[in-house]
Amino acid sequence: MAQNENILANVLEIFRHNPKKQYQVEQIDRMLRRDRLGSFSDMVKALSYLEQEKKIITDGNGRYQLAEENTEVEGTFKANSKGFGFVKLEDEDADDIFIARDYTAYAVDGDRVKVKITAGGNPWNGKGPEGQVEEILERGTKTLVGEFHSMTDAQIKTSHFIGYVLSSNKKLANYRVYISQDSLRPQKQDIVKVSLANYPDKDNPDSMTGVVTNIIGNKNLPGVDIMAIVSEHDVRTEWSEDALEQSNAIPDHVTEAEMADREDIRDQPAVTIDGDDSKDFDDAVVLWKLPNGNYHLGVHIADVAHYVTENSPLDKEAFTRGNSTYLVDRVIPMLPFRLSNGICSLNEGQDRLVLSCEMEISPEGKRVNYRIHPSVMRSHGRMTYNNVNKVLDPENHEDLEDKYVKLAPMLQDMAELHNVLYQQRHRRGAIDFEEPEAKIIVDDQGKPTDIVLHDRGIAEKMIESFMLMANETVAEDFYRKHVPFLYRVHETPDGERIKGFFEFCSAFGLHITADPNHVKPIDLQKVVAKTTDTPEEAVVQMMMLRSLKQAHYSEEPLGHFGLAAKFYTHFTSPIRRYSDLMVHRMIHAYSEKGINQKVQDHFASYLPEVADQTSTQERVSVDTEREVNDLKMTEFMADKVGEHFDAVVSSVTSFGMFIQLPNTVEGLIHISNLTDDFYSYNEKSMTLTGRGTHKQFHVGMPLKVTLTNANVEQHQLDFEIYDPNAPKRSHNNRGTKNERRGNRGFRNDHAHKGHYRNNFQKNGNHPHLSRYKH
Repeated sequence: MAQNENILANVLEIFRHNPKKQYQVEQIDRMLRRDRLGSFSDMVKALSYLEQEKKIITDGNGRYQLAEENTEVEGTFKANSKGFGFVKLEDEDADDIFIARDYTAYAVDGDRVKVKITAGGNPWNGKGPEGQVEEILERGTKTLVGEFHSMTDAQIKTSHFIGYVLSSNKKLANYRVYISQDSLRPQKQDIVKVSLANYPDKDNPDSMTGVVTNIIGNKNLPGVDIMAIVSEHDVRTEWSEDALEQSNAIPDHVTEAEMADREDIRDQPAVTIDGDDSKDFDDAVVLWKLPNGNYHLGVHIADVAHYVTENSPLDKEAFTRGNSTYLVDRVIPMLPFRLSNGICSLNEGQDRLVLSCEMEISPEGKRVNYRIHPSVMRSHGRMTYNNVNKVLDPENHEDLEDKYVKLAPMLQDMAELHNVLYQQRHRRGAIDFEEPEAKIIVDDQGKPTDIVLHDRGIAEKMIESFMLMANETVAEDFYRKHVPFLYRVHETPDGERIKGFFEFCSAFGLHITADPNHVKPIDLQKVVAKTTDTPEEAVVQMMMLRSLKQAHYSEEPLGHFGLAAKFYTHFTSPIRRYSDLMVHRMIHAYSEKGINQKVQDHFASYLPEVADQTSTQERVSVDTEREVNDLKMTEFMADKVGEHFDAVVSSVTSFGMFIQLPNTVEGLIHISNLTDDFYSYNEKSMTLTGRGTHKQFHVGMPLKVTLTNANVEQHQLDFEIYDPNAPKRSHNNRGTKNERRGNRGFRNDHAHKGHYRNNFQKNGNHPHLSRYKH
């Protein structure tokens, strides 16, 4: 059939420019007519030819989309323990490409690969694209952590290896990593870190080689399990000698010379308000009412940049770490404890150097004036959230220390101002989720003994309000100065994702009139408000979070969607976040050296690198903290197999559903354990529906469940729906208690101190999905 090549080229071009878009015949016809490119019959012939040539695909009802076959793309290989894998593309909305076991080219989890698509995805039957790895572009796994297994002398002699390591990572556990003789010499059952030298290939499909670079310790010793996770995520724990020398040379008190050019605010009754077990205090607050009826709010932040100077050994260490990492039984700090708990910590009764953000705020919550300047202060009280909440509770009659009694009027005024600021944020559209925070209690051996839920009280929310206000004030001030600066940003979500979320909401009878392509925070806030205290609340909130982007750092003032703030930065936690330390450094430089081109060029030259490093390290810390929590929660549940629990469905997937217990512990009910019917998955409504019974499972649904398996090594809990009539099953296939023990191997923007909970870090998938997916 002769084809008009001009028509063919133009029709194909329409699809190429929008590879994910599905076009109807009428749309294509209109676009061609607009450019006077041929008749309707020419277009139909072109569509037929392109379909025949597998350039486009159709649903058979007049809708067409670009086919992906034989195209080459690059992405990250995600391995499955069964040998196959998926390649994830950089485009967040692109489907993962399935790679069958025989077509992985021996790629290892995390490798960057070039893939040829051999079968395009079909949006009309839900099938994703398939492909084969053509080339491994870059190795993603350069080190791993696992248990060392020694070899006999005879084996060592013939093989030239001293033993092998089996990774604790499920996706790498199928490989034996042979350890060369020019390596550290671990003992049997030691947990070690390995630097990889050779990767799987045709001759050695199931093995690699490497050298041991760090012996973490025997797997049965307390704390080794946590440090193994820390090591696997490359969280830095050792200090360079230069950094320690610099730290030790810093005086442990403020000198007269350091106070010379600073405002002296030591007489102001500034206080720190933190958790019971906090050791580093980087923010203090003070408040009084002005004669004109406005509030004076002072937020005073430890002047870490005074001590950690640019390009010094301490600065390089802090930059590498990016932030402190908070684990269940320890903190891996960004700065040595001598600084973070000493001279940089606003300890009660001690003179300390601070950067002050003093604001005048009207009774309506409008900031009418402010000043940002260096000061010297003295904390008038180390206060705790628990005790401040007692001061603010009219029902509480407990006797408290004198400092609480003496400063109670100021604390009451603070609560009043917080309420005003909260209402003001709410009016502009800030999205706020309230969820209890779980704290895992461990004994001195690191064994979890309890999981305690904590609801944030007025004291916590009050400090959050003041930190948010200070962060916004600093960000806006330097935006108005038109100088290079570091912002905390949360970009407007993608229109397609929001459209999908709105469609999901309509299934619950929620009528949303907002335009998905121009969505505003208040539009989503209204959705949250409509579902508050309804059975749909959890599922709607979760789906909303999935549709949002991830907060990060940027040299561009892109705004903060979740907070509905035009300008936002992180200024209030320089002891534990490098972003805040960088912001302090720029405040000092612009103030002391002036806003000249030389100073601006200096910061502009490396701000993108700082933004990238701080964003990356934040993710590393979040992932490390989450994995340690998963480990300890699984360990806490390990002796409860066979017990029954109340739960709610927290996520539904094609392979089952995740459930959450009241103590926030999560696990999976695999679809194979839903034995009363054959269940099909609806992605749009996120439900599993029985074909015969029509029974439906959805997010937020309460269930009674039984714990059937606790795999501590894989941090994995398996449940089934509790059936009181089912015969008792034996759960003794997990080995003895000692054997099981042998198997053991933000802080975000909206929560405490100007951090934002994981809410606004896009959970593209369920937080724990990576352990089970595919």
